[in-house]
Amino acid sequence: MNYRHAYHAGSFADVVKHAVLARVLVHLVAKPQAFRVVDTHAGSGRYDLSGPEASRTGEWRSGIGRVIAATLPADAASLAAPYLAAVQALNDRDTLRIYPGSPLIARALMRPQDRLIACELEPQAAKALAHAIKGDVRLKAIAIDGWTALNAYVPPSERRGVVVVDPPFERSDDFARLAEGLSQAHRKWPTGIYLLWYPIKDRDGPDALVRRIKRSGIAKVLRAELFVSPLSDPNRLNGSGLLIVNPPWTLERELRILLPALADVLSPSGGGRVVLTWLTPES
Repeated sequence: MNYRHAYHAGSFADVVKHAVLARVLVHLVAKPQAFRVVDTHAGSGRYDLSGPEASRTGEWRSGIGRVIAATLPADAASLAAPYLAAVQALNDRDTLRIYPGSPLIARALMRPQDRLIACELEPQAAKALAHAIKGDVRLKAIAIDGWTALNAYVPPSERRGVVVVDPPFERSDDFARLAEGLSQAHRKWPTGIYLLWYPIKDRDGPDALVRRIKRSGIAKVLRAELFVSPLSDPNRLNGSGLLIVNPPWTLERELRILLPALADVLSPSGGGRVVLTWLTPES
């Protein structure tokens, strides 16, 4: 599997991931203490939807394009507002051309005392990332392997924050690496919030990931999956999954409102569905 950010910027998977990230950040800013965001696989930071990569796939049109044009139910619209405001802040009122990656989503919600470390190893993306966040002293781009960063930058000095892990899934063992990386980081920082993204083409990789997380003994893991198509074709991205470790206490309730509304908009056939469950550690 190859999930290069530039080709999929603004896709339905990005919408789900970034809308949930925005909700986590809303909860973090509700307390006065500073927090840190650690983005292990940050990509380029911002994406030109008219550029060659995004234009080639056009996935943003059935992702953020659909959501921007939709009228969400009032309660879901309120929950989506911080995310959508971060997107719209980079665009003209009636034009959608730029899509923010997770570092810029975070930047839109951070306060002067908060900090972000954005990690990216691929040279071209790392250069673009450094340019995207240049001039903001709260944000730092580091050219480092994301799996190394997952262990290296926890716990942060602020002792509050969220670690975003969004690997490219270019290797067949990335599901196993995700589970192992989380286990190692969690041992160092058990109170941190972790937001782990994974693609869903079929059930094999995601279910193996869940089994590993259960065996790790990590408690307080919320699984959120949104499907835009049935799992009948394992060669396509049928869904987007998130594992949220130590989620803010109201997040589950919020996602039970927000995710079904997004599924209705993002599913081409109108048959989108959501799975939202807690993982129980194996004894």
